[in-house]
Amino acid sequence: LNVTVKVELDINKLDILQEFEDFTQKVLSINSQNPSFTANAKFYRVGVTNAADRGLDMWANYGPAIQIKHLSLNESLAEGIVSHITADRIVIVCRDSEEKTIISLLNQIGWKSRIQSIITQSHLEAWYEKALRGSFRHILGAKLIQVLIEEIKYEFPSSESNDLVSFMENRGYTLLSDPFWSA
Repeated sequence: LNVTVKVELDINKLDILQEFEDFTQKVLSINSQNPSFTANAKFYRVGVTNAADRGLDMWANYGPAIQIKHLSLNESLAEGIVSHITADRIVIVCRDSEEKTIISLLNQIGWKSRIQSIITQSHLEAWYEKALRGSFRHILGAKLIQVLIEEIKYEFPSSESNDLVSFMENRGYTLLSDPFWSA
């Protein structure tokens, strides 16, 4: 069908794009010189079907599929992971100390061309810093904190239990001493 997908920046948000250009380039493949990105629409199978859920895990390149793996990579593990991923634009998030090793492994097994970008913990910290304390903190800060709160509640439903809240209050953990954490 020759279907394409286009990611395009609202031109009224160019100032925010410029502030977070390293992020948008690594994750969205757009920057201030090229504020849109077009790709052929594709569907991928994520990996081996889990027999217990009787489903087939699939995703499309116009919506992210994220698999979190807390692993230290070696060559055989990297080959095993990458061989199960059919995508051609993979973003890897890793510790700073692992970046060179990952690049070396990807080059050795011939998969470097399938990697869109590598994001390190330092990148994440810098982007959070910009969002919470940078020139767009008034637009992004409170929203980011609210999203984090909602995601924690979703991921850890027990975080709202009375026992946990009482424990946190008794220990003084609910008192914000650093304005950095205030929305």
